[in-house]
Amino acid sequence: MAPEPPSYPTSLGTSDLKTISLLGRDLADDLMGRVGFGELAMWLVTQQRPTPSQVRVFEAVLVALADHGFTPTAIAARVTYLSAPDSLQGALAAGLLGGGSRFLGVTEDTGRFLAEVLTGLDGPPTDDAGWDALARDTVRARHAAGRFVPGLGHPVHKEGDPRTARLMAIAAEEGLFGPHLSLFAAIGRVHPEVLGRTLPLNGAGVCGAALADLDLPVDLLRGFALLARTAGLIGQLAEERRRPVARDIYLSVDRNAEFVEPD
Repeated sequence: MAPEPPSYPTSLGTSDLKTISLLGRDLADDLMGRVGFGELAMWLVTQQRPTPSQVRVFEAVLVALADHGFTPTAIAARVTYLSAPDSLQGALAAGLLGGGSRFLGVTEDTGRFLAEVLTGLDGPPTDDAGWDALARDTVRARHAAGRFVPGLGHPVHKEGDPRTARLMAIAAEEGLFGPHLSLFAAIGRVHPEVLGRTLPLNGAGVCGAALADLDLPVDLLRGFALLARTAGLIGQLAEERRRPVARDIYLSVDRNAEFVEPD
């Protein structure tokens, strides 16, 4: 008697000779032209169709993270494309691999940090005073341990990241300003009295808080940042084809390299 073939369960995509199914819907008839890409991205992860309000906040996050100029991720993609113009996928991958603790990864780091603080509570505070007290204790503990607060500070927007207030406003408009955003906003209010200086709440951090308030898994938040930045990197590579700068970047470093004796 032949053994039963193995089974690999999935709630995502399947296909047969004549149809393609995704999330239990007919891809061609039920989804194409009816569901936006941002909506689909959330749906694929949560297995539940998001509401229009959730989609608005989610897509605002994607827009906020898509591109931020000549960041290391953009430069890496452009220079890799210069080296291997036959490998667009390699150039994209090079840019995405740079999404770490200083660029893009802050989205997940902040969401995870806020979630860990909230998980240790019996219940969230009920007013701003309560949130401020929690934030003050949180920043003090982090400072005493010699650790940075994720999402606090920005190398360029030292007087305020323009994305932060806008995303918070959108979340409030949609009734999705939840505990993660509340704690993050409170950190913004109270950290100067603990640290002795004022730092901006950066856009990547507020994106992490907003995504966590959408009940998306915090250990997948970096993936959404990379999803957004993929669009930005494609734009960077398209611009590199139109107005190349990667060769100038390479030559600037190469021609100005200075030998120093090893330590």
